[in-house]
Amino acid sequence: MFTNKTRVLLILPQDVLDRARVLAGKATTTYKLPVSLQIVLRALVEEGLRRDNDPALLANVEGQAKAVRHLRTVARQVQRVEEKRENPSSGVRGRASGREPQRRRK
Repeated sequence: MFTNKTRVLLILPQDVLDRARVLAGKATTTYKLPVSLQIVLRALVEEGLRRDNDPALLANVEGQAKAVRHLRTVARQVQRVEEKRENPSSGVRGRASGREPQRRRK
């Protein structure tokens, strides 16, 4: 059935996972066939990809992308604060030998 398989780690909020489980249960009782969570998630991804110009889908993608960017920004800021606390007197970043090039800050 699936000749070209790829493994993916999918991290979802608990409420989304619960809704997908409910849908799997409804499908199981409706079709009198075992419907797994994996089948439901695969179907939802395929249906979502078919609606690539849907404004609601694009708004959802945008919202999630902005949320990820925000989380990464906050994580970088926390990391910088922790680095300053660990080494307050040193303003030099990188190795002491100077062999590692310094990265440009954005």
